[in-house]
Amino acid sequence: MDGLLIYLTEYGYPILALIVFLEAIGLPVPAAPALLAVGAASAKGILDPYTSLTVAIIAMLSADTILFMLGRHTGWWLLGLLCRLSVNPEACIYSSASYFHKRGRTALLFAKFLPGINTMAPPMAGSMNMHPFVFARYDLGGTLLYILTYTTLGYTFHTAIGAMTDWLATLGRAATFLVASAIAVYLAQRIYRSRRNRRFSGITRVSVDDLAARLNDDIIIADVRSHGYYDSSADRILGSIRIEPNRLPELLPTLPKEREVYLYCSCQNEATSQRVAELLHEGGFEAKVVVGGLNAWKKAGHPLEKVPPEDVIHLPRFV
Repeated sequence: MDGLLIYLTEYGYPILALIVFLEAIGLPVPAAPALLAVGAASAKGILDPYTSLTVAIIAMLSADTILFMLGRHTGWWLLGLLCRLSVNPEACIYSSASYFHKRGRTALLFAKFLPGINTMAPPMAGSMNMHPFVFARYDLGGTLLYILTYTTLGYTFHTAIGAMTDWLATLGRAATFLVASAIAVYLAQRIYRSRRNRRFSGITRVSVDDLAARLNDDIIIADVRSHGYYDSSADRILGSIRIEPNRLPELLPTLPKEREVYLYCSCQNEATSQRVAELLHEGGFEAKVVVGGLNAWKKAGHPLEKVPPEDVIHLPRFV
């Protein structure tokens, strides 16, 4: 706490603006202890409370506006990038978009108190076409709630603020340990699943070059990367058909068993392609997984085509 007060005394409002902006933009810089220190400094006459609040609010709103515009101009790319890390990528975007569409305005009010969510909420609102004035209103409400909560606590309990910041630091270390442990467990689970699939699965895996050599043959090239269909400008392998993994049982009767099926996706370790291939194999199909999926195909420079407009899935959007 003493260190923060020294910095605030020496550098004043610029260091406050920098700390708040960096946390809001997504960097691991905790603004809560700084806001507590600002409240305590205001109570001791070191800083002007109204100037401090104005500086902190402008810094946080500036970062949120940048993230909102980033989401607005990149569309679903940002969410798609994050969903590549999920176990079930084809369901990740839809479930995330649906949840935020139902609770987005409320989420903006309280997102500042939740690490990770505070950074994701503004670009999510931009991606889902939330009106800028609606976003500005709710984001301002959330910003005021967050900043006033911590500065008021610092101002009111400035005599005990050292113990409070020590408690926050301890809590932060515990949270860091829990997050690191969760990440380690997640990575271990992904490695285990990947090795298990490769060890026990009898599904044939082929390279993109092998598939490219067979483009003119009587085969089926199936895109099981259903989250790739949320963007109207998305590409897919030339000659592909779409197989929605979650609708596979109803699609099986429409597929000819005499033709080989080549499956591709864009998730790690071809997890979705592997899962669909196993189901097709159980149904009597000769299914093969394309190693590296669409990303490897693009990198090799093989031919692509645009996703047909009738196949594009329209996610919920704010109007």
